[in-house]
Amino acid sequence: MLSLAPLTAQQQPAAQQSTEPQVKVNVLNVCTPSGEEQKEIASALARIPKQPLFTTDFEITRGRSTLTDMPSFMPAGTNGHVAGEPSVASYVRMRREFSVQATFASVQYSFSDDGQNMIETLVLHVRDPKDLIEVSLEDTASSVAAAEAMLTSPAAASRVRLERFGKSSIALARCQASLEGPAPDQTAYEPLFRGASEVLGNYRNLLGVKMMVPEELAKISASTKAKDASRPKPAKPK
Repeated sequence: MLSLAPLTAQQQPAAQQSTEPQVKVNVLNVCTPSGEEQKEIASALARIPKQPLFTTDFEITRGRSTLTDMPSFMPAGTNGHVAGEPSVASYVRMRREFSVQATFASVQYSFSDDGQNMIETLVLHVRDPKDLIEVSLEDTASSVAAAEAMLTSPAAASRVRLERFGKSSIALARCQASLEGPAPDQTAYEPLFRGASEVLGNYRNLLGVKMMVPEELAKISASTKAKDASRPKPAKPK
């Protein structure tokens, strides 16, 4: 019986360890994706219809949102500073459905401005996701200029992301120099950035965002000013 005691003591920790959940972490190489990942990005961009047929239904929403976390649109290697205090972003979103049995079922466009950065995002959802689920394209700009200036300038996609079914995501982003080193050479990925920019610019026109976004942002600004004017002003000290 004494000889069995050490064996029992060794079995108990092993049994306890097997009940602990396993954590798997996938790190996306957004600056220099592999050759196979580049092919998947190019294939997904090529499948996006240039002249889609939309249904008559559509959805447009606008509002303001409080941001407390690091913006997800900031690309890797950016030396940006995010203040500890939350910022408020005005946003406009539009959604359209494709009317035929194509690869993609719907497209959603969004534009947001938090006073420091403007970002537009185009997301296309696959109708029958077997491998690919959605394609997301992003373009960012400083909000020193007006939204009209960004939307009338040529689109310059800074990030492409593929969400895949049962697999990790694939992403490509513009990467800048950081404290760890200089900016990586992304010359080989210029055709992908150019293709993504063409898609984004085309859907700007198809969805009419050049007029719609500034109009909706103006309504948000007018509503905010009206609320501020209706608030009672503090009494002046005598």
